[in-house]
Amino acid sequence: MNFMEQYKVWLDSPALSDSEKEELRAISNDEKEIESRFFSRLGFGTAGLRGIMAVGLFRMNIHIIRHTTQALAELIVEEPGDSKCVAIGYDSRCSSAEFAREAASIIAGNGINVRIFDALRPTPELSFAIREYGCISGINITASHNPKEYNGYKVYWSDGAQLPPQHAKVVAEKMDKLDMFTSIHSMDFDEGVQAGLITIMGSETDERFMTKVMEQANDLGAVKAVADDFKLIYTPFHGAGHKLVPQVLKRLGMKHVVCVPEQMVMDGTFPTVVSPNPENPESFELAIKLAKAHHADLIIGTDPDCDRVGIMVCDDSGEFIAISGNQTGVLLLDYIIGAKNRAGIMPENPVALKTIVTTEMARCVAEKNNVKCFDTFTGFKFMAEKKNALETSGEGKVFFSYEESYGYMIGDFVRDKDAVTASMLIAEMAAWYAGKGMTLYDALLALYEKYGQYGERTLSLFMPGLDGIMKMRALMEGLRKNPPKEIAGVAVVARRDYSVGVETDVLSGKTSQMELSGSNVLRFDTEDGTVVIVRPSGTEPKVKVYIMACSETREACDEKIGKYAQWAQLLQTSR
Repeated sequence: MNFMEQYKVWLDSPALSDSEKEELRAISNDEKEIESRFFSRLGFGTAGLRGIMAVGLFRMNIHIIRHTTQALAELIVEEPGDSKCVAIGYDSRCSSAEFAREAASIIAGNGINVRIFDALRPTPELSFAIREYGCISGINITASHNPKEYNGYKVYWSDGAQLPPQHAKVVAEKMDKLDMFTSIHSMDFDEGVQAGLITIMGSETDERFMTKVMEQANDLGAVKAVADDFKLIYTPFHGAGHKLVPQVLKRLGMKHVVCVPEQMVMDGTFPTVVSPNPENPESFELAIKLAKAHHADLIIGTDPDCDRVGIMVCDDSGEFIAISGNQTGVLLLDYIIGAKNRAGIMPENPVALKTIVTTEMARCVAEKNNVKCFDTFTGFKFMAEKKNALETSGEGKVFFSYEESYGYMIGDFVRDKDAVTASMLIAEMAAWYAGKGMTLYDALLALYEKYGQYGERTLSLFMPGLDGIMKMRALMEGLRKNPPKEIAGVAVVARRDYSVGVETDVLSGKTSQMELSGSNVLRFDTEDGTVVIVRPSGTEPKVKVYIMACSETREACDEKIGKYAQWAQLLQTSR
């Protein structure tokens, strides 16, 4: 069916409420809007679904939730084994609680047991619950750090990591075959609870999770030594970290944890920020104001589903500045290595993981401390796969994994980004440095002196709407068909196409096969040692360009970053 036929099917369906039909009638004269909502169904992949909330086939709404959950339920029913359970969590976004309850009703309606949280919880706690209770799968209703208009549906498998590709393929195929409205098997939520098919998870699961989080602490003595004076500001940006992050900081021994009161209010419209993303320094405006009033040492902020964490620290002038995800990861990696060695708890054959778009400084830190470092594709499902493979084969023990976009995975009890544990370790690290009379800003400068001057910048080329999808595709195709011979006036010496796993030596023309393949990512290495990586975002309508440079001095490194950033900005209009 074309988009107009799909529009009419939805408009005529008895499954839609009067208000939903009214929303569709309101766009009856806007063919472009109808096309944008009905040209296709939201694509289901290993990251699940994510989209703008509205009525339509290419939108997030209750019907998409039902349809997707029915397909997942049928996959689970076909899996071997008798006793099966699905864990369900959600964040503070508009409709998240409603979507979660609806998913639970459908899973139960297919005869499968459900464990659903009694209120919003951090994403890592869902990953933990899947593993802790032996669930076959998990569903998380969240759009992470996306703007307020979005929501999403993430699916996990029994190891606590996101759904493997082979299972995601089956779910997508079933969605193609199942009727959007008539194929759904559901039961009333309260009846499911009374029948024992739906179990509510609460504080007992929190306590089990928090016990595992606290086991990752390395040096409580360092915190105790400065706890009387050290002050920390925390903001959950109206999200799921509001309860457990302050708790874990206090269990760590932090006596002065001040939360931003306006942002402790759970509100899916995120009224105090333009975007609830800790990657954006402007999101910390209220936190900075509070930090100055309390003469605080550190600011920590977590995104709405509490899987990403960002920090701000005082620079030499006393002003709060943002520390990037790359920099925070390097600080944590260096600190954890040191702390574990001091405590005598570093595992044998230690391994750190990072993504292909994460700073090479992390590799330098790891290898200079006798730790192996491996790359994965962007996404913690790939890190979980690599961790499992390395540990199963006995090749190494992964104790730390991170990506530049503010995500960190520590320990063995989760298989996803974990801002609760990361917040705790960031506070511990800051306390340890404070005991030496250093801020985290001082610590970062010291690491550059020790390991070399590295710099990174990520640019987002936004391409919204149906036209944007075409532009993103054209940009990537153009870079493959006509790859640049030089970038910002510097010769390209090597190319990597991760879609086919081929590396090309530009000077000789020789090609070689890489270990990683199957992702729509391009990498260009230039003559001056700079790396430029281009990839479409998997969750937002944008192409991301990553620039990673190193040099003898900070000034020279910054100059390189600026030069390559100018080239990257031209990509949006030149191809």
